[in-house]
Amino acid sequence: MDRPLLAQYPALKSGIPHVALAELPTPVQRMERLERALGGDAPALFIKRDDLSNPVYGGNKVRKLEFLLARALQRKYPSVLTFGAAGSNHALATAIFAQQLGLRCISVLVPQPNAGYVRRNLLMHHCGGAELHHYSGMLGAAAGTIATLIRHWRRTRRFPYLIPPGGSSPVGVLGFVNAGFELNEQIAAGLLPEPDVIYVASGTMGTAVGLALGLCAAGLRTRVMAVRVTDAIFTSIPKARRLFDKTRRLLRRAAPDFPPCPFPSATFQFRHEFFGRAYALYTEEGMRAVRLLGDTEGVSIEGTYTGKTLAALIADTTAGILRGQTVLFWNTYNARDFTSDIAGMDYHALPPAFHRYFEEDVQPLDRE
Repeated sequence: MDRPLLAQYPALKSGIPHVALAELPTPVQRMERLERALGGDAPALFIKRDDLSNPVYGGNKVRKLEFLLARALQRKYPSVLTFGAAGSNHALATAIFAQQLGLRCISVLVPQPNAGYVRRNLLMHHCGGAELHHYSGMLGAAAGTIATLIRHWRRTRRFPYLIPPGGSSPVGVLGFVNAGFELNEQIAAGLLPEPDVIYVASGTMGTAVGLALGLCAAGLRTRVMAVRVTDAIFTSIPKARRLFDKTRRLLRRAAPDFPPCPFPSATFQFRHEFFGRAYALYTEEGMRAVRLLGDTEGVSIEGTYTGKTLAALIADTTAGILRGQTVLFWNTYNARDFTSDIAGMDYHALPPAFHRYFEEDVQPLDRE
């Protein structure tokens, strides 16, 4: 079945390659138990279950990889190279789905605060056959990437296809332009009212920017509340506007009838106050949100992205800002359990630079 974006604009099919990886549409459901827990000022709360986007590994990255990996296949790249922190969900998703499509994956990773999910993701990375590199910072990663590109060129006479952090290139953003059209279809089907606002984590901005463009093109007036979870250098309105404009131009080159949507300055907002002290360092309010959603709705989220995002929603509810509104929490986390895949694996099989994550303690808020 065509994705709604491709069905709405058939000309895109000839200009933009696509491979189906996600099981779409992902469900939407009312969170009535969470509403009751938050009290009388709680809005009508819904959740978009992108955590269920694939039976092997879910989360928001699968949507982006449908377009990114299709581009790599179309151009006959033998491998892809991407970037992230040591526990990157994006890098892991890239490794898993690249392997399914017969592509080799190279992951260039940098340090982050330790957590249980970092260990699990690294082992699954190795299980997926990815080539892993760990560098002490951005400069080292840049130099290491150049060396890796040269090495692969000498071996294969082809460079790997480069996928930016989070998959947030205009090609990757298309996955969430499509998500905006998908949500519009679910609204039309009566599965939820048109939301007044969507709360979504913003790391490299691709998810939030793609949603903003898709919602605009679909004719929805929903606001996007993008909760920053990465360092401020990665997240700003000028950068969001540039990514939005580049994605719109890509679409309109392939399908001139795609709407000439302007950047929605009035309905797109970044929230910076829930980030905490560092990327992937958990916060008290974020972990309270993680526990509350698990206790009320039985839905698992985590402390790096989705916990901080839900904390923003809860704070706004408590302040009465959302009274009488319809609010959608977009769950970008993976809900699929892959512990059986990594059971019995020895972390010593990983490159030595990654051993520290198994030998050092996790951060304090991850010990509970």
